[in-house]
Amino acid sequence: MAAEHDENVIWHPHAINRDDRERQHGHRGVVLWFTGLSGSGKSTVAGALEQALHQQGVNTYLLDGDNVRHGLCRDLGFSDADRKENIRRVGEVAKLMVDAGLVVLTAFISPHRAERQMVREMLGEGRFIEVFVDTPLDICEARDPKGLYKKARAGELANFTGIDAVYEAPTRPEIHLDGEQFVTKLTVQLLDLLRGRDIINC
Repeated sequence: MAAEHDENVIWHPHAINRDDRERQHGHRGVVLWFTGLSGSGKSTVAGALEQALHQQGVNTYLLDGDNVRHGLCRDLGFSDADRKENIRRVGEVAKLMVDAGLVVLTAFISPHRAERQMVREMLGEGRFIEVFVDTPLDICEARDPKGLYKKARAGELANFTGIDAVYEAPTRPEIHLDGEQFVTKLTVQLLDLLRGRDIINC
């Protein structure tokens, strides 16, 4: 249950706003929300895109699923309630970064449509780009970079998405990537999307 807001906690507007920061950066602030199964290539593609954007002078930050669990979300497990809270926290951080005028890339399985929709609504119109890295389960399992599928199949890891926990694929993502394609090709597709939406102009 969400805590009630203390009536003494007031939002303070500041003289410098998102428009000012975007003008300084020379691009818009936005979140690219990479979703897909474990091993689909989310982090790899997000990392490649961040490198490409950085080389072109775009101010970015990559929020990775494993990394945030070392600090921001270290107290959370993998129950449905904890997964939802994990995504809520990441969404709030991403929202602050968008307000700072950054292009934010997030790589999270985020298996439930409702949670991804929650972040979309949190960010507002035009600030959330859902990137579905669509890779077949058998390919993800063959890759198994962390050995998680093997553990899940052996019963050593419960509630693992794609094995004994559901993954709800996006129905209308802003971009649908074929996770079996070369990363360079997928990166070009994403750059084209950002240019086409006037988020970057380089």
